[in-house]
Amino acid sequence: MNKFLKEFKDRGFLYQCTGEENLSQLLDKEKIRAYIGFDCTAESLHVGSLLQIMCLRLLQKHGHQPIVLLGGGTTRIGDPSGKDKTRIILSEEEIEKNINNIEKILKNFLDDKDPKTKPIFVNNYTWLKNLNYISFLRNVGKHFTINKMLSFDSVKIRLEREQSLSYMEFNYMILQAYDFLELNKKEKCMLQIGGSDQWGNIVNGVDLIKRYSNNHVYGLTTPLITLASGAKMGKTESGAVWLDKRFLPAYDYWQFWRNIDDRDVLKFLKIFTDINIDEIENIKDNNINELKILLANKATSMLHGENEASKCQETAKQTFSENLLGDNLPTIQINKKMLNNNINILDLVILSKLERSKSEIRRLIKGNGIKINGQAISDEKFLITEDLFKDSLIKLSLGKKKHIKVELI
Repeated sequence: MNKFLKEFKDRGFLYQCTGEENLSQLLDKEKIRAYIGFDCTAESLHVGSLLQIMCLRLLQKHGHQPIVLLGGGTTRIGDPSGKDKTRIILSEEEIEKNINNIEKILKNFLDDKDPKTKPIFVNNYTWLKNLNYISFLRNVGKHFTINKMLSFDSVKIRLEREQSLSYMEFNYMILQAYDFLELNKKEKCMLQIGGSDQWGNIVNGVDLIKRYSNNHVYGLTTPLITLASGAKMGKTESGAVWLDKRFLPAYDYWQFWRNIDDRDVLKFLKIFTDINIDEIENIKDNNINELKILLANKATSMLHGENEASKCQETAKQTFSENLLGDNLPTIQINKKMLNNNINILDLVILSKLERSKSEIRRLIKGNGIKINGQAISDEKFLITEDLFKDSLIKLSLGKKKHIKVELI
């Protein structure tokens, strides 16, 4: 088997593949271009997109050139795959803002030094915006049958649940197939990679290119990654694990990986770091907390840099081992005037966004799970006063994992 495909499999990336044997032979003969598409429905990606980003890195590692498609056109429509309702339509300005920011995030992960593997960024709006509807139907639409389109899970599930599926969304799979066709023509792209929910759309593209130009191209999908708890990757009780420091501080990102369930650690070292597979096998019996720190450092280094990862580790050490206010701990600010309004511990926790539910905060208080400067708070009516702040700072802790600095201004 080709080295790229073997590592793709060994790391747990591979779910489905079209023409695997032929693809392996192609990859042995030449370096190719492969693409992954990212919708631009938010200003930042979250760790739910990280597996796809690691696929781009793996392509570069093996000398192939990744194409990053930012869906400026298809974001205007909405992909029904994996969705149970119609996506909110964003304004032109919002989509452009999202595209620019997502490109910056992806550049943190990808190497642009070698011109042979430097990522190519494309926006499908450039070729979708001027499509002539009649010509598109004649040249592309004729290759699709309603029978087949209705058989795809993204459509079938919505119809079985009697949930609305607009004609606009129904067209998404044709447009994604057309994207692959355009990239094959313009960039000689031979492979599309996507999540398992994209299988139908990817196969459509492979078939369209075969019918349209008689070119043979390929598709790979990756599995759905969930946490051992069953939760969806990228979501936590506190919200999404964003890849933009403005929405999630580096320390919180580091903590996400540091606090991964023991059962996920080895799997995530393979998927979300560049550590050699053989090396992971050699260290798999090491202390689990050492492995978690290694995972946190490697994952954080890729996004925020090694220096930032080291700061996060040191802050965690200070915060947990020495019970100090680490320099890199996330910070919120409150005005002194707010203290005149009799802010209590419930209000402070809500303001910190460490927990949103007052009933959950009360439960934590009863179990001595909320602390200020290391001291457990036992009264839900406990007032926050100025004398609690040392050098205008206090440390607020919820359980063992959630910590934040509160600065008085």
